[in-house]
Amino acid sequence: MEATHLLPEVTWVGVLIKTVIILAIISALAGFGTFIERKVLAFMQRRLGPMHVGPYGLLQIAADGIKLFTKEDIIPQNANKLIFMVAPLITAATAFIALGAVPVFPDFTVPDFIPFIGGTFVPSIASDLNIGILFVLGMMASGLYGPLLAGMSQANKWGIIGAARTAIQFLSYEVITALAILAPVMLVGSLSFVDFNMYQSGGVSSWLIWQQPVAFILFLIAGFAETNRTPFDLLEHEAEVVSGYATEYSGMRWGMFFIGEYANMITISVIAAIVFLGGYDASSSIGWLTIMLKIAFFFFLMLWVRAAWPHVRPDQLMWFCWKVLMPIAVLNVLITAIIVLL
Repeated sequence: MEATHLLPEVTWVGVLIKTVIILAIISALAGFGTFIERKVLAFMQRRLGPMHVGPYGLLQIAADGIKLFTKEDIIPQNANKLIFMVAPLITAATAFIALGAVPVFPDFTVPDFIPFIGGTFVPSIASDLNIGILFVLGMMASGLYGPLLAGMSQANKWGIIGAARTAIQFLSYEVITALAILAPVMLVGSLSFVDFNMYQSGGVSSWLIWQQPVAFILFLIAGFAETNRTPFDLLEHEAEVVSGYATEYSGMRWGMFFIGEYANMITISVIAAIVFLGGYDASSSIGWLTIMLKIAFFFFLMLWVRAAWPHVRPDQLMWFCWKVLMPIAVLNVLITAIIVLL
């Protein structure tokens, strides 16, 4: 069901244009994210990172893309070929579908001189669902079926271990994510991102991070597990399971997994910025610039943690989620419920 926030002039053409923009720009940003990560990690480790392809190594992205497109697509002889081929599509598709209910880039109207679509209003959000947060988190969680099926289908022991770790990780962090978001939802009284943005429209002092600091920290930790980032990158930890679920993949099928991963990093950053850090000012270009800076900060934080924090074992992740984060999350929900009732 759609919320009533959408303006009446929004048409299916505008939504279609928005969808194409999301696919094009987020795919490009996901590719650029790999370059930024290599540069950030290099500087933190006193290296230079990519430098030789293009000025300052900027064309390394294009070189990597050409390599992935032209690399032979190998399917193991004993693999379940259908599932092996579909698994990367699941990861990439769910990542982009999740972005459909997230405000991405400001509203704008297509210039009149453009034929056929001139004058079309393009909204900031492709589909303003009144269960937006639930939909986005559900789609991102569904994306983990990609690594799970990939590891199980390739007839490789490292892939099987990666699939088993996928199940362990999924069962551990997803409950924490839900409980972390539940407390802010109780305060706002809605699951719509637009309502969260309006709730915090009073300025920095009205940001939910001040009312829900515990929920913010819990969501941030769960977000690292949601996106398979260090210290919770158990699915493909190279030092232990070669590349886990991605061991037998090559070419663009391998690339789809990581496009999905970086798209999810952007999605988690957007959610954190909207739910806890005041969101965006839809009436101002500066407001959209500020949310871009917030998203960039969370994206950088994920890279920073990778450079500074060691990996954890699967049993440590389960212990941390179920015996530390879970009681804290439940207690935070109970305290929030009492405050709301009073």
